[in-house]
Amino acid sequence: MINLIEVKEVSKIYNRGGETLVVLDGLSLEVPKGDFLALMGPSGSGKSTLLNLISGLDSPTSGSIIANGKHLEKMKSSALSDWRAGNVGFVFQFYNLLPVLNAKKNVELPLLLTNLSALKRKEHVATALNLVGLADRGDHKPSELSGGQQQRVAIARALVSDPDILVCDEPTGDLDRESATEILNLIQILNRDHGKTILMVTHDPVAAEFSKRTLYLDKGKLTH
Repeated sequence: MINLIEVKEVSKIYNRGGETLVVLDGLSLEVPKGDFLALMGPSGSGKSTLLNLISGLDSPTSGSIIANGKHLEKMKSSALSDWRAGNVGFVFQFYNLLPVLNAKKNVELPLLLTNLSALKRKEHVATALNLVGLADRGDHKPSELSGGQQQRVAIARALVSDPDILVCDEPTGDLDRESATEILNLIQILNRDHGKTILMVTHDPVAAEFSKRTLYLDKGKLTH
């Protein structure tokens, strides 16, 4: 099976006020194309930092990260930004929707960074909203949607540019169990039926059961 992501001996170290904080310590990880990986561990174990490195939002102190054939640690910020736009979709715990925009406009936001025409953007938005089951809610603003529906809009926004990788940081952390299950079923379908590679950070063992495999981080290292 082809690895979509390879993390090799990666460390991430911060120096704050004369104190050295080791967040990731020589971590190595392989993520095959089409994987659905759940990352668990206590707060401060490095889970979100690892997601940020794999998605090109941050750079490692040492080591290498190869994603979709690109050495991310060697890329400049502008090139990383372009790479993220075409390869990674982000789903966060608190949705990060703009309250003044309706669902269609929120989903369209990543496409404004592309060269797509207005007509093509409209088609992509309609496809993404239909995929998450919200074709009839496009004109609703976030305040007019439930928490589960807002997260579906956020997932549609993550999908609209058709990325290979979906990065989900506590995607059900702000939802009740019923809504959380609906979102996890949707993420599972995106993985199984649409070939998206999923990286999900969660504190919820029930959520982790929806993944293909679960890895645990503790003090910057992968444990069993």
